[in-house]
Amino acid sequence: MKNTVGTILKISVTVAIIAFLLTRVDLAAMGRQLARADLGLLLIALALYFGAIVVNALKWHVVAHAQNLSASFGALLTYTLVGLFFGNVLPSNIGGDVVRAYGLARASGRAEAAAISVLVDRLMGLCAFLGMAVVMAALAATTLTRGAELEQIEIATVIAATIFIGGSALLFSRRVGQRVKMIFDWGPLARVQPIAARVYHALQVYRTSYRALALNLALSVGIVIITTLVWYTVAVALGAQISIFYFFLFNPLIAFVLLIPISVNGLGAKELTAAFFFGLVGMSNEVAIAMSLIFHLLIVLTSLPGGVLWWRERALAPTRSNVE
Repeated sequence: MKNTVGTILKISVTVAIIAFLLTRVDLAAMGRQLARADLGLLLIALALYFGAIVVNALKWHVVAHAQNLSASFGALLTYTLVGLFFGNVLPSNIGGDVVRAYGLARASGRAEAAAISVLVDRLMGLCAFLGMAVVMAALAATTLTRGAELEQIEIATVIAATIFIGGSALLFSRRVGQRVKMIFDWGPLARVQPIAARVYHALQVYRTSYRALALNLALSVGIVIITTLVWYTVAVALGAQISIFYFFLFNPLIAFVLLIPISVNGLGAKELTAAFFFGLVGMSNEVAIAMSLIFHLLIVLTSLPGGVLWWRERALAPTRSNVE
């Protein structure tokens, strides 16, 4: 019931934001802008975004390997694509990370280690985006003529990054882990003590996996760069003449705002934030919203192979059961 209410609220917010945006744009002008888009450049943007997905699977492979989880890069790419399909295409509360963890857990037989590998992969990715967002918010506030409008966002990014990085560090603390471990000695929680112990040991693996964490973080920064190039390529395809510097400036900030899950798959909220940020450097609402809608379409299109892979696995499951 709670999940249903949450989904309804997100759909309502999405519809409300889109309705608001439609009152702020010239639909005919936006339609002409979309009709004039360079298809070749849009295909390049699509390839770039799919490249970001491949890099995402690679950085997950790095931290999964640190856990000695027996899964090939191809398998992790499959789980990533299926997770994206559930997370970006379906209006459900089944998160892509849950699907990724489930796929790896089923393949490796080590549920806790699989879940922790996904958690650490996600944390490092968010660290990269938040770190870039802090730097870019500071640059935006100092370089843009309307930088005063970004002061609150700059403060919010610094606070969020500090809390997030501090909280992430606590996960790997042995002292905190030992204190939490004591909780599972008490009454009903004693039943799940073995699971808690495996989670603790899986987390502790990364205390000394400096190379894996550093490589994962570097690849996460690479994803920020690639997705920025996707935004820029789409903008050029629409005929926008905005410096690439501003795309590097705003991409992490848009991603930061979208961490607040107020709409379905970020639809509506992404268009609103894109219109706000790029409006600061003279881009019209029509171009900004068209650019954001195309970016969302690219996300959906690159998610579709995950649906095919999921359906294929589902179709093969009965056959495998019969063989066994």
